Amino acid sequence: MTPILTVGAISPAFATPMLLGECPLWHPQQQLLYWVDIPGRAVHQLNPTNGSHQQWAMASEPTALAWSATGGLIVASRSGFAHLNTDNGTLTPIAPASYDTGKARCNDGRCDAAGRFWVGTLCDSRELPAAEMLCLERGQLKQVWQGGMTVSNGLAFAADQKTLFHADTTSHQIRRHTFDVAQGSVGPAQLMHQFNSTKDQSYGGRPDGAAIDSEGAYWCAMYEGGCLLRMTPGGEILQKIPLPVRCPTMLAFGGADLKTLYITTASDNRPADELVQYPLSGCVLTLQVPVAGRAEYPYLP
Repeated sequence: MTPILTVGAISPAFATPMLLGECPLWHPQQQLLYWVDIPGRAVHQLNPTNGSHQQWAMASEPTALAWSATGGLIVASRSGFAHLNTDNGTLTPIAPASYDTGKARCNDGRCDAAGRFWVGTLCDSRELPAAEMLCLERGQLKQVWQGGMTVSNGLAFAADQKTLFHADTTSHQIRRHTFDVAQGSVGPAQLMHQFNSTKDQSYGGRPDGAAIDSEGAYWCAMYEGGCLLRMTPGGEILQKIPLPVRCPTMLAFGGADLKTLYITTASDNRPADELVQYPLSGCVLTLQVPVAGRAEYPYLP
């Protein structure tokens, strides 16, 4: 049996349910939390100190965020990449989507130590393993690879920047690649962990968003599994955190000591009885954990 990680009480950091909350991002300079509601087409900001909240409406579904070294946010959306000025709400396009926006969209992403913004895509049909890994570097968008995955998720970089982790949610797999941060190059995929995809009594959900902690462990939100898993870089499950929702989507380490965990969750397209059983579905959850995370790197324009 996987050990349960002892954590603080789990409570809503933001109690208004999202349809599909995703990509929580802790801004290490502002000490603010950002996240997106994908079908709600909005970027959200929360000041946990005083509870103040604001949001920005998006014309296209926002999916992933990075904080910019020059201010504001970089927003990946179905239509492409843009800079959001969080002072006045101005959205400035950077690069249009390189795929058919009628069949695919951006999904999960984060920056590496060199300031590149890596974002995987998903296929709307969830049938074709034709998703891409994209990289925005100094305003230029390139395709790193295509295929072998249907819903790219769980993107994270090892502390030494020598490994890139990601998940294909549809195939219930987490994979890892060798990574050269100086060149921005990625080696072939290696299977890190294969989860059960049969929805029987042993079903534990499928891997969604992720983060790396200060000890090098990979934390993964298990969509439909109602938990977070803490894993070794080799794929061994170390610990589990049960959650009061069935569909966590991603997590971020925040707070001054990076020991406050923020978790986005989903309510969209979930059964009515599930939402009754788990009334915090869609809310942003928070809890204290005994191990610190790592600060997110900024995008360098």
